[in-house]
Amino acid sequence: MKMSKMFVQTLREYPSDAEVVSHKLLVRAGYIRKLSQGIYNYLPLMWRVLKKIENIVREEMDRAGAQELLMPFVQPKELWEESGRWEVYGRELMRLKDRHDREMCLGPTHEEIITAVARDGLKSYKQLPVNLYQIQSKFRDEIRPRFGLLRGREFIMKDAYSFDLNEEGLDKEYQNMAQAYKRIFERCGLKTKMVQSDSGAIGGSVSHEFMVITDTDAGENDVFYCNDCDYSANSNHAVSGLLEAVTDGGFTEKKIVDTPDTTTIELLCEFLNVKPSVILKDLVYIIDKKPVMALIRADKEVEETKLMNAFGGSDIRIATAPEIEEIMINHGFNAAKGFIGVKGMDDIPVIADESVKDMKNFVVGINEQDKHLVGANLDDVRIDKFADIRLVEAGEHCPQCGKPLSVTRGIEVGNIFKLGTKYSKPMNAVYLDKDGKAQPYVMGCYGIGISRTAAAAVEAHYDEFGIKWPVAIAPYHVVVVPVNINDEQQMSVAEKIYKDLSEAGIEVVLDDRDERAGVKFKDADLIGFPYRITVGKTISEGLVEYKVRETGAQEKYTPEDAVKNLINSIKAVL
Repeated sequence: MKMSKMFVQTLREYPSDAEVVSHKLLVRAGYIRKLSQGIYNYLPLMWRVLKKIENIVREEMDRAGAQELLMPFVQPKELWEESGRWEVYGRELMRLKDRHDREMCLGPTHEEIITAVARDGLKSYKQLPVNLYQIQSKFRDEIRPRFGLLRGREFIMKDAYSFDLNEEGLDKEYQNMAQAYKRIFERCGLKTKMVQSDSGAIGGSVSHEFMVITDTDAGENDVFYCNDCDYSANSNHAVSGLLEAVTDGGFTEKKIVDTPDTTTIELLCEFLNVKPSVILKDLVYIIDKKPVMALIRADKEVEETKLMNAFGGSDIRIATAPEIEEIMINHGFNAAKGFIGVKGMDDIPVIADESVKDMKNFVVGINEQDKHLVGANLDDVRIDKFADIRLVEAGEHCPQCGKPLSVTRGIEVGNIFKLGTKYSKPMNAVYLDKDGKAQPYVMGCYGIGISRTAAAAVEAHYDEFGIKWPVAIAPYHVVVVPVNINDEQQMSVAEKIYKDLSEAGIEVVLDDRDERAGVKFKDADLIGFPYRITVGKTISEGLVEYKVRETGAQEKYTPEDAVKNLINSIKAVL
């Protein structure tokens, strides 16, 4: 490809609405352009990256025994009603009607469709196991799309679904897919960690995420891991052993005390001269549009996904101050945030963290303004359910080996789920076993975000000058830069290098633009070509400059040796 013919426009400045590195660089380097909130055009450079990731995914999925198909992007309401998800999926499901007034949705995922496909085509145990996958665009109407391709509304995804006779078969395929994923991400130049995770709206009993570990702000979740064993988990699934803390308030008498203006835990601790670990914190959440109270030690924080799962809901948020005020008034109280408790809230579910069980003689709000109860114990508060709803912290004890946990940030690029019969049972998707008896398929689900993987690769491979693409997914392997296109010798050598590399199967760009060398070098670094061969004044000595983008290493070679080294380097990776 000649740079003068390439459809690419690099920008001098980063886009004003970009928050993370990948969003900034992909726009500035001419890979994507925003069409609407959370929706992007994939320009030619980006499309080449995405197709390379897709091809790696296809090769490894096919190698693992899966078969590719393509399902409709628009899905009928009826199938979602069969699974029971039409009403509970949430507002992220883009619902619409066709001209016949039939209700449809844009597919954020394809469990219902693939289950219907299997129901129609897999009738006998002799046809199982089967793993079917597709690569296509999805749409999820995110309330706050951000981070460019990392949290868009429209995105490209590979989703696979396995159908087995029993749980033993599912376990085997789950491990098969886990190994395939490790190969995929390694080939894409990404270091990932397989972590335990919450199943979310997909459902199922067991799930893991493949996280690209990053120190950038793009990391969506905290990943807790142990350096002494193989334990690792997303923050919404992580568990730990607590560090020792004072959980006995030491109050010898149970009584109501005045605590004026102690609207925060810090102010209350200072006023009563106690540690936060002896204060029972009461938080109000709205789960599936209903208020729920969460109790936890005041030195700990609630992990919202854990709380939502403990309640059995599908949508959660913290209650606003006006909502709390309304709840108080409706129950005959006049207490503001900081003084609320479970007293008199008999119609609101109360879920307490497991850590609350160890608390004694503690401090708790009682729905009276500027007052708290001290010396309280568990029989003084109503608790409907104990559950692990606590956000783990770094340094707490690993649940497997007891050593301290570490934490880092991660970007999810893939996930695998054991669905079991979550979809096959309600949708009556069955096969006939050896005895002629109908049995529901035991299913698994395996997703990879193709566009997310590209963005995550940028988050993991960049510097102050631009992107540093891994060779396997770079749009082109090398750019050849003649410093002066009006110099006959430079252009002649550059064009021969371009021709030799092309004939060897190397994806090469010749920057034949009539621009200053500095402009060409900056664009080469910004776009992220893994290698650059510069033909400049040293060609009079029979030498060209050979640069490796990832390391910044530069060498002088003859044109022939530069071509030979480049071919060997690239083929060693591919």
